[in-house]
Amino acid sequence: MTEILVLYYSRHGAVAAMARHIARGVDSVSGCAARLRTVPPVSAQSEATLPEIPDEGPPYAMPQDLEQCAGLLLGSPTRFGNMAAPMKYFIDSTSGLWMSGSLIDKPAAVFTSTGTMHGGQESTLLSMMLPLLHHGMVLLGQPYNEPRLSSTRTGGTPYGASHVAGVGAPRPLDEDEALLCEALGRRVATTALRLAR
Repeated sequence: MTEILVLYYSRHGAVAAMARHIARGVDSVSGCAARLRTVPPVSAQSEATLPEIPDEGPPYAMPQDLEQCAGLLLGSPTRFGNMAAPMKYFIDSTSGLWMSGSLIDKPAAVFTSTGTMHGGQESTLLSMMLPLLHHGMVLLGQPYNEPRLSSTRTGGTPYGASHVAGVGAPRPLDEDEALLCEALGRRVATTALRLAR
């Protein structure tokens, strides 16, 4: 079974909902399975620690999850047009994988959720792509042969899946956003299988 890592940070649940739809898209590809992982929040107290396993949701990611995956989908809420600090903190810890070249030529894509329509979706997606380029990953976007990309009135970009959650994240994913998430998951899974040949 080809495992695709769906790695995300979610503060209010919107990015977690996107991750579940992305995993559904991965799982719809014969021979592929999604591995959902999250990252812990960053504490303002430098000595604060959390349990190794979160109280709910998927386990926290370890470097081995990245090393063992055949593809990666990386998600974070937008923070002033950039990925959230917890995701950046985790990515900053992957220099050992960079040195070993463990992620070279693996397909990757990104996804995000914002509080407002023009809240920095595309710049956040681009910010998540940069370290993946440094790792030598093969970046995938959302092509316009996905018809919902041209008709959506909410989230959805060619840079990756996106969602407009509203301030405080009260708005659930609409059908376009959910289906674009699933399409992105399928695209990474299908590409991972092709690259493995």
